[in-house]
Amino acid sequence: MGRLSRRAFALAAAATLSGFATAGDAAAHTNKPRAAGEMRGMWLATVSNRDWPSRTGLTAAQQRTELLAHLDTAVRRRLNAVMFQVRPTADALWPSSYEPWSQYLTGVQGRNPGWDPLGTAVTEAHARGLELHAWFNPYRIANHTDPTRLVANHPAREHPGWVVPYGGKLYYNPGLPQVRAFVQDAMLDALRKYAIDAVHWDDYFYPYPVAGEVFDDDAAYAAYGAGFPDRAAWRRDNIDRLVLETAARIKQIRPTARFGISPFGVWRNAATDPLGSPTQAGVETYDDLHADTRKWVREHWIDYICPQLYWLAQPLDQQVPANYSALVPWWADVARGTGVQLYIGEALYKAGDPAQPAAWQDPAELSRHLTLAARYPEVKGHVFFAAKEVGADRIGAMARVVADHY
Repeated sequence: MGRLSRRAFALAAAATLSGFATAGDAAAHTNKPRAAGEMRGMWLATVSNRDWPSRTGLTAAQQRTELLAHLDTAVRRRLNAVMFQVRPTADALWPSSYEPWSQYLTGVQGRNPGWDPLGTAVTEAHARGLELHAWFNPYRIANHTDPTRLVANHPAREHPGWVVPYGGKLYYNPGLPQVRAFVQDAMLDALRKYAIDAVHWDDYFYPYPVAGEVFDDDAAYAAYGAGFPDRAAWRRDNIDRLVLETAARIKQIRPTARFGISPFGVWRNAATDPLGSPTQAGVETYDDLHADTRKWVREHWIDYICPQLYWLAQPLDQQVPANYSALVPWWADVARGTGVQLYIGEALYKAGDPAQPAAWQDPAELSRHLTLAARYPEVKGHVFFAAKEVGADRIGAMARVVADHY
């Protein structure tokens, strides 16, 4: 299949379309300022038990208690949305028609945890005035390269030709049309079953480059790459198709649901492309992840974009690989006039981390980020990584954000 023109993409889409509050205050305080143009979100990560559950093997009641505590924390911090990771590694945190139960619940992939985490999260988030954005990772299968460690009926074992080992992990091959159809079916199963407010993706498309390794998609490129000037253009087209087809199917299933993506914060450096940002980042999503994040906004293929701007806000004359102060206006310019909502992904996890530079030890650093972003009307809110830090708040950086801005 050759490269799709902009018009062909549009036709394809058309064809597919036929002070802190307490938890007890949630009912009285609907806590949804996003309706007035502001997102106040947090990511709730489940991969490797990053935020939740705190460990595998907890009872269903213990897991539920921990999950509700995270939602209550969101309310206490005056947030209004939770991005809940429900498909971390080609698995599911709901009874899926396509993929096994996640190992991060019970410690054993495919084992029923005895309850429905996603269904519970949707109901309990809405009861607290919170939006629930279901966060999916499209292509990552496992954080190891041994297919025999996957449950016997895992789709990746049933279709070994779909799988590419790379960088110590297993991935579905984005270049195969049958893979693209399957991962959409697997993700959108959740949208069909639950009143989730948005389908949310993070920054993983083609994998981040690993020195000395090659992502082996030779056979797929030979089969499907005709008509493209090079493999990179073909790979970008594969990801473009995933985005556009998913967007169309979301509107078909539930027109009110939104589609948001949270990419790595640098599309391209200006030295690579005059349209790029004033950065010298070591990764550029367009070239390295084959994700044309700027186009998705400019063409209004998605409803919101939430670039992960996990760098310090520094003077613009500072020679640093990436600068929050430079990237916020760049993304504001990209979003301007598109109708796509721009939210900024914030590195709360760096605040108070002794491994981070001195500026991250200042409780006011993150609050300054929001002050800077407020100068740009295109910025419609912020999302904080991640839930564990929203609750623990090592040095009071989150409390400072709430006090200063919420």
